Amino acid sequence: MNLSAVLLAIGSAVLFGLAAPVAKFLLETSDPWMLAGILYCGAGLGLFGVHVVLRGIGSLAEARLTRRELPWLAAAVMCGGVLGPGLLLLGLARVSASAASLLLTLEGVLTALLAWFVFKENFDRRIALGMLSIVAGATVLNWPSEATADDFIGPAAIVGACFAWALDNNLTRKVSLSDPVQIAMIKGLVAGPVSLGIGHLSGSVLPPLSTIGLGAATGFLGYGVSLVLFVLALRHLGTARTGAYYSIAPFVGAVVSVSLFSEPVTFQLVSAGALMAFGVWLHLSERHEHIHEHTEFAHEHRHVHDEHHDHSHDEPVDAGRAHSHWHAHTPLRHAHPHTPDSHHRHSH
Repeated sequence: MNLSAVLLAIGSAVLFGLAAPVAKFLLETSDPWMLAGILYCGAGLGLFGVHVVLRGIGSLAEARLTRRELPWLAAAVMCGGVLGPGLLLLGLARVSASAASLLLTLEGVLTALLAWFVFKENFDRRIALGMLSIVAGATVLNWPSEATADDFIGPAAIVGACFAWALDNNLTRKVSLSDPVQIAMIKGLVAGPVSLGIGHLSGSVLPPLSTIGLGAATGFLGYGVSLVLFVLALRHLGTARTGAYYSIAPFVGAVVSVSLFSEPVTFQLVSAGALMAFGVWLHLSERHEHIHEHTEFAHEHRHVHDEHHDHSHDEPVDAGRAHSHWHAHTPLRHAHPHTPDSHHRHSH
């Protein structure tokens, strides 16, 4: 298992998990669409500054986005940058923050289902059992004793947000070898103004400056930096497994919500959390190894010289120094522990 990639996914999850209860708090002074716009504008503008600095000092050897990747990125921006945040904030206005945070675990489930059955990423029984455990936890959490139609509007909106983000995750994998800061920056700079425009057309006004400031900072960390880390993890773990590690985000959000809003710690909440934690553990403890073949292909991305990158250069290059350029992979047959990363998309 690539420990550094796991830590990237966990870091992404922690940042996003902390953002959910803060967004719940900000909804007291802001319309959902306006807040979504502020969050993504904060992410886009903050990452624009990071992008300028990194390109200026030349410290980040990343491949730039190509024209062929733009349709994938545009679809990801619409799903994850516009529909997802809007539905989440509409749901947060109707359910408790801790329940919403745990419901967000379904993003990992839906991400995996799309990755497996639509984008044909491999999985085994252990991974499938982990996802079933997560679904069981979400079911326990949202099984009201006396339910009305209104009781399901909030949860349905959050499930819709999870599906939008699941599409976003799978679409983003198509461009994950390109500069992650550039990807997240574009998403923020596009999705933010669109959400603000929707809020304006619906009759909403901007919230107080204090809400704008805190929302922008929350967006930069919880949506911008979090997405950068997520894209980096996608490269090495594949979509479904990155989504599984990302599923710890709701637990982070739930713990913060209980403290921030003085919400009760109920048996239902603990049981749901335990089921979800068991599902995440099954993914964390996975080991996948077998003899597999690499066919000849070429692409560009940030890499170091290893067993998968043994190409030559016109000038000597330090094997341990990360760099980016167009390179070819020669056919290779071997066995080692691996995940469905950008170099292991073989069938089983």
